[in-house]
Formats: sequence, structure tokens, C-alpha cells
Amino acid sequence: MMRQWFEQKFSGDGVRRPARRRIVSSNLSYTSILIGINIVVFFGYLMLVAAVGDNVAVSWIALMPAAILAGEKLWTFVTSMFMHAGLGHLFVNMVSLMFIGNFVEKLIGKKRFIWLYFVGGLFAGLLFVLVAMATGMDLNVYAVGASGAIFALGGLLAVLTPRLPVLVFFIIPMPMWAAMGFLMFGIWAISSSFGLPIGNTAHLGGLIIGLGYGFYLKRRYPKKTQMISRYFSR
Repeated sequence: MMRQWFEQKFSGDGVRRPARRRIVSSNLSYTSILIGINIVVFFGYLMLVAAVGDNVAVSWIALMPAAILAGEKLWTFVTSMFMHAGLGHLFVNMVSLMFIGNFVEKLIGKKRFIWLYFVGGLFAGLLFVLVAMATGMDLNVYAVGASGAIFALGGLLAVLTPRLPVLVFFIIPMPMWAAMGFLMFGIWAISSSFGLPIGNTAHLGGLIIGLGYGFYLKRRYPKKTQMISRYFSR
């Protein structure tokens, strides 16, 4: 019922139409499918490492600016979105995707959700490469993880549901707009101070896409997005 309510908010005329017949029906959300793919890829990567070695396996899947700028391994823009640097990295991203992804998917519908996820993730990788090219830094550094796409989802919520109360790190209460700013620049400051290998420019790329899409929806559907914002500020 909640999904139907949300989908009607962005359906244009608000007229309920009969559902199309499906050959195979499934209750799996796209978020669940993405989480499953990330987990499978992670353990598949471990098997690949055992077969060909760590250096070769990483070069086939992870995104490295130097390789991209040489016109090589362009597929890593996609594969890097599903690879993680360790179980901790995978766990944090998948827990974040489970909570944020399911909510966004219900809020804007499956098609809009999956497009935002991939466009956000791809632009995150692109910005990482462009910044590396412009600065000459991190050219030979690998970037992996779903966090760029997840920041795109969070950026959308920061615009559409800015006053939605959330718990950052499951502890600190903040409205959604402040939480995304805290995560973006707080993580950046911490990683810069302690030299942690975190792709902050990739996070920024995903956030930019999410914010941009959120403002696009607000301009196209002003009354509907205002209603959603009020509903989730209670």
C-alpha cells in the first residue's frame, strides 16, 4: 500500500491503472537484489584472487584512474561499484543500502531508484577519475565500493525529505539534510587527517547526482514533493 501511494505521487495524473501481467512475479525489491549482487561479487572476487592472484584480480575489477585515462578497462566503472575492500567495508555499505535503498525505492519507485543508483555510482567513479587527472594525485589508486551510489540516494533524501529524523552511525540523531552533510565532510576530514584510503571525491560525485535529481523532482512535481517533505517531517 505504501509503495502504491508513493508511486502515485510521481505518476503524473494520479489515475490508478491495472497492473501489467508478469510472467514471473517476485516480491524481491531492487535493493535486495543489489545487496545480493554485492555479496556474490565479494565472495566471487575472493575466489578469483585464489585463482589468478590479488594484483591481477584487483586490476580486472577495481577502478584505477591511470588505466581509464589510457583507455583501458572501462568496464571497471561498473564492476568497481560491486566490489569492496573487505568484509567491514561490505557490511557498512550493505547495511546503509538496506535502510536508505528500501526507503528511496518505495519513495520514487523501482525504475527511478535503479537509474539513480547506477547514474550516481557511475558519476562517482567519473569524478574520482577527473579529479585524479586534474590534480595528478591518486592516478594509480584503486577505487571500489557502492558508497558513491549510496550517497546519491542519500542526496536525494536530503532534498525530498530534509527534516526526516535519522540516526547517524545508529547513535547521533540528525535531520536528513544535516546527516548527509556530516557524513560527506566529516568522513572527508577524518580521512584527510589520518590518511585513510577513502574515495571522498567519489562520494561527492554520488551526492551531486542525488541532490541534482532531488531538485529536478521538486521543480517538476512541486506540490507532490512538498507533500512528501511535510509527511516525513512529523
